[in-house]
Amino acid sequence: MIYLDYQATTPLAPEAREAMLRWLDGRAANPHSPHRAGREAAAAVEVARDRVAAPFGGGQLIFTGGATEAANTAIKGVMAESKRRRLVTLATEHACVLDTAEALRAEGCDVVILPVGCDGLVDLDAAADAIDDTCALVSVMQVNNEIGVIQPIEALGVMARKVGAKLHLDAAQGYGKLPIPAGVADFVSISAHKIYGPIGIGALWMADGVTLPGLLHGGGQEAGIRSGTISPALAAGFGAAAALAFPRIETDRAHVAALAELLREGLADWTLNGAESPRWPGNLNIRRVGVDAARLISELRGLAFSAGSACASGSGRPSHVLKAIGLTDAEARSSIRLGFGRYTTEDEIIQAVALIRDGAARQMEWAA
Repeated sequence: MIYLDYQATTPLAPEAREAMLRWLDGRAANPHSPHRAGREAAAAVEVARDRVAAPFGGGQLIFTGGATEAANTAIKGVMAESKRRRLVTLATEHACVLDTAEALRAEGCDVVILPVGCDGLVDLDAAADAIDDTCALVSVMQVNNEIGVIQPIEALGVMARKVGAKLHLDAAQGYGKLPIPAGVADFVSISAHKIYGPIGIGALWMADGVTLPGLLHGGGQEAGIRSGTISPALAAGFGAAAALAFPRIETDRAHVAALAELLREGLADWTLNGAESPRWPGNLNIRRVGVDAARLISELRGLAFSAGSACASGSGRPSHVLKAIGLTDAEARSSIRLGFGRYTTEDEIIQAVALIRDGAARQMEWAA
């Protein structure tokens, strides 16, 4: 199986697996227990916390069950405590942000969903109008999970700071791939399994001086914000993946850029969805008239790829991201997302191109 669905999840790095194995050998070690085994587990969790938080250079980091929980914690927490009622976000955000925004709208919050252009980038003029002195929080994705475009988060951060609003950055697809922008965000949500770590753990970073109310009540773990027992194995795997990712940023980017060039050359008759630049090169979302993406995915059983977000797969609805950039339903349904990364080889890309071309050609023949 050739795996080209890196936006959905990445393969577990051998280094992360090795770090986890020590805590998967049957030993009982609750990191919140006072005995020796508990203290050893707690130490492992804190080493992992330091590793995940290191690129931020300060602030506080709490572990969560994933980026979805982290985003919910930040957005709901800010809106619960602020006297301001406006939440500003983008039409192309992940469901964990958009669905949270709609839930808050039902509770009386003033939710503004900013449009994007055909390139997938936010309309900064519309953002400037929306981010006013009634705004409590701006929530924006660093790298879009479906089309890979990189939003101008520095510009949005300046707008938020100017009016005293907070900024939440969904960095699930950016952390470990791009440098962390200094002084821009108040909250950053991240996920281990997008950076070659384990599924089931994420984190929320908070800037110095920022506080949130408790979302999960219980034993008071994770600064009293997120009670519950932290898994030493998951934390250790996350920490190892983070420690590996940042020194490799340029190496990994150069590798995926070369693979992206191979794909674009091999599938030159497909149209790119979203901006050429700025974008993360390991995400190629493309379309071809007459192709049924769902059918192509089903037929190419030796190739794992997708038509969009894994969270929305099976809904039967066209991608909200592709609709937001102006694609018709037919164009959205003829679009595929190819995600690749550190462990993808050139030979796999060459084979994938051949499979996709053959599968699309068969569809065209049958349609004729």
